[in-house]
Amino acid sequence: MTASITVVGLGSGDAGQLTLGVWRRLQAAPRIRVRTEQHPVISLLRDEKLTFTSFDSIYEQHDTFPDVYDAIAKQLIQEAKDSAEPVLYGVPGHPMVAERTVQLLRERCPEQGVALDIIGGESFLDQAFIRLGFDPIEGFALLDAAELQPAQLQPRVHTLLGQVYDAFTASDVKLALMERYPDDYEVVVGHALGVPGEEQILRVPLYELDRTPGYGNLSLIWVPRTDDDAVLNRSFDRLHEVVSILRSPEGCPWDREQTHQSIRKNFIEELYEALEAIDNDDPDGMREEFGDVILQVMLHSQMEEENGSFSVYDVIESLNEKLIFRHPHVFGDRGADDAEEALRNWEQMKAEEKKRKGTDKDRISKLDGIPADLPALMKAYAIQKKAAKVGFDWDEIGPVLSKIEEELAELREAIDSGDAEQQASELGDLLFAAVNASRFIKADPEEALSRTNAKFRKRFSYIEEQLRINGKTFDQTDLLEMDRWWEEAKRQ
Repeated sequence: MTASITVVGLGSGDAGQLTLGVWRRLQAAPRIRVRTEQHPVISLLRDEKLTFTSFDSIYEQHDTFPDVYDAIAKQLIQEAKDSAEPVLYGVPGHPMVAERTVQLLRERCPEQGVALDIIGGESFLDQAFIRLGFDPIEGFALLDAAELQPAQLQPRVHTLLGQVYDAFTASDVKLALMERYPDDYEVVVGHALGVPGEEQILRVPLYELDRTPGYGNLSLIWVPRTDDDAVLNRSFDRLHEVVSILRSPEGCPWDREQTHQSIRKNFIEELYEALEAIDNDDPDGMREEFGDVILQVMLHSQMEEENGSFSVYDVIESLNEKLIFRHPHVFGDRGADDAEEALRNWEQMKAEEKKRKGTDKDRISKLDGIPADLPALMKAYAIQKKAAKVGFDWDEIGPVLSKIEEELAELREAIDSGDAEQQASELGDLLFAAVNASRFIKADPEEALSRTNAKFRKRFSYIEEQLRINGKTFDQTDLLEMDRWWEEAKRQ
């Protein structure tokens, strides 16, 4: 006789939710196994003197639910193979709704030569739709509370979170929901829906979700759908929608008129404002300025979406693919014990990427690929890095510092000569040599100069403050006095 397992759904509540077909199967079954006795229908089996055994003891033998479900599936298959009689396995609710053991059986039974039959039952979803009073056609998602991630949440659809076994799970759910919803957003907790005398439906603000008592095997959380801007404005999809509206015929006349070239300078300005917020260690400023940078990306992407070239989602797809491909030590089989090794992996994969795309064939010089509009200091740094990769570099910093001294001497000679063009040329050489020194000491020249600019500004402001305190103007002081205040500022 072929080994077989029949899975039946015991419904989501008391015996009144048990289907007639499942009840007849239970009455006729020579051998009944149930996943857990923690279910209202179990009392009916006892009253009718039906013999059954549960897997509750397995829950005590393992630390995680995945291990429990794996053990149950293995034991069921082995029992079916060892038994001359078919095994009937009863699970809460519907076998195909939030029942991991059944999914494991579906995967493993065919390869083990065990026949598997699945008979439905009333799901907890049936009672949820009735008792909570919403229609899933409005948009509906069913998610596992134990594995909830903020990225899964869609505020414009109703969300049901099943398997909220305890307050710890509810706490994890609360933290995930708070990434997308306001702290006081009203959610609904349902306990034992449809079970007379046990049902509870509680409406609570999100921040109290894990402080609500009564969580157990028959608990769920409902997050109602919403079109509230306070919620939707935290989503990327809403940003895409807003930008597309601004560029539409019904949108903003100014936004509609813009082109890549007309707002090109805005992109640069926003980047520098974001850098200023970073340099000032200003979280509020960063939050605002990062948004302005993202807006530039959204506007340029929207223009191309209107042309049919690509959308911002294509941009995101390309970025994700690039990040995964260039981090084989994270998403692949390579290793990286430190940042230097990780960077080598990045550069190797970047070179492989270009080779696959054929972009290397279009480059004649090893210095190709550096953006033409980079600020001169940053461009000098990038040029030197590329030259160093092919061996055009000193082995140590000594000759680099000698080169700075040499360029400084040549600048002095140019100044003595009075040739303005030569002076500018030699000054450029000196700056280029200084950039080379920054590379050797692993200090980004742009960042180093930015810090010095900030330092100068702070000390100069101290001089201005001292002038104000002493009732003076710059015309009423001299360099000697200002230098004394400058030295004081250095000691602050």
